Amino acid sequence: MSRHPPVKWAQRSDEVYITVELPDAQDVKLKLEPEGKFYFSATTGAEKIPYEIDIDLFDKVDVNNSKVSAGSRNIFYLVAKAEDKWWDRLLKQGGKPPAFLKVDWDKWVDEDDEVDEDGKMGADMDFGNFDLSKLSMGGDDESDTEDEVTGQTSIDNEADTKEKVDGSPSAAPEAKA
Repeated sequence: MSRHPPVKWAQRSDEVYITVELPDAQDVKLKLEPEGKFYFSATTGAEKIPYEIDIDLFDKVDVNNSKVSAGSRNIFYLVAKAEDKWWDRLLKQGGKPPAFLKVDWDKWVDEDDEVDEDGKMGADMDFGNFDLSKLSMGGDDESDTEDEVTGQTSIDNEADTKEKVDGSPSAAPEAKA
């Protein structure tokens, strides 16, 4: 019986990154079909322990423009999407993904944060004429108090302050147990 190796994935609008984490993989076989069928198998270790992945990707892929790179610690697949659009998930079937499948946060980019071919962030975001000084950030420059304007406090305010910080037991509120 085959085991499932740990798999990480991330996406852009035009491609999906799939990383199979299987150190010292041998006899690596990959089958990628245009309908989105992804099959991987390999063995590892002196015992030739078999590992296998057989999943249906969310949508169709471009097999001819997809690439693979095998390293000593993992196998990296760059799967080109047939259409430039964001997928809702990696797998065609909904629900909870298998335990061996995780998001690759090192490669993940949100749809809004993707850099287009002109080097701009987001598809329709242009902050060229954005002026922060026109935003009200909660402070109001026109509501200065009399104390700040004149630099002095009134005698009435000073007396009130002394009563509040008096510290006598009669001034303290009653505590309930």
